[in-house]
Amino acid sequence: MTLIAILMGTLLAGIGSVWLAAALSFGVLARYTQHMLSLAAGALMATAFMHLLPEAFESQVEPHDLFLVLLLGLVFFFLLDKAELWHHGHEHHHGLEEGERPASAGQGAHGHSHDHDLAHSHAPQAGSWAVLTGDSVHCFGDGILIASAFMADMRLGAIAALAVLAHEVPHHMGDLMVLRSGASNRRMALTKVSLAGAVTALGGMVGYWLVDQLHDYLPYFLVVASSSFVYVALADLIPQLQKRLALRQTIAQVVWLGLGIGLVTLVSGMAHGGH
Repeated sequence: MTLIAILMGTLLAGIGSVWLAAALSFGVLARYTQHMLSLAAGALMATAFMHLLPEAFESQVEPHDLFLVLLLGLVFFFLLDKAELWHHGHEHHHGLEEGERPASAGQGAHGHSHDHDLAHSHAPQAGSWAVLTGDSVHCFGDGILIASAFMADMRLGAIAALAVLAHEVPHHMGDLMVLRSGASNRRMALTKVSLAGAVTALGGMVGYWLVDQLHDYLPYFLVVASSSFVYVALADLIPQLQKRLALRQTIAQVVWLGLGIGLVTLVSGMAHGGH
């Protein structure tokens, strides 16, 4: 039963996030992008601080050790993000040397998002396989994290799967932009990214075996998952929301952020009620 739940959760997170990203990227829900970023940020932080970390700290593991893993996890994801930015920046640099026209300096309010846009808008087709490979590895890790949560508690696993779905959407939107820059049609780009997203299920199966064999290390897996969600929320999502907006738009951001937190809190209450 647990393995079936893991497979369903990983497929929902892996492939569902791709299709949601496609809906946003291809304009169906484009006007709700900022709202979804706020919702995702709130849900990710609430999942980490109200579910995964409390579950890990209820174990017999020393809190000092868990905090150390949390710190190392945050540093690891920071370095991983820097490596990805360096890779895309390197591709963009070569593209300009070959005669590509640089984007307008006015694009992007922040350096991170500006570099991200440049990387995806100017990445050559030859680099699309590198993007898919990196996305597949990331999805494999997400599958292991989802399996870890399901092994701790079924409801916790469901929440983790939804949180992974939320935080994968912005990444998949970027991947679709890269592939669309050289792909002949949207369907081909969507198919390639969907296959990469499906690797989440493979990670879930491996995670099911790994966590089952190393059950004592479950708290560490949960903390690593928390570090991933916290980093994505604070380093990727929140900076995209830190723009000078009108009062009405700012209030909307705060409301959607609160909705993300409230949604996770509601599910938490249902979970405790079920127990």
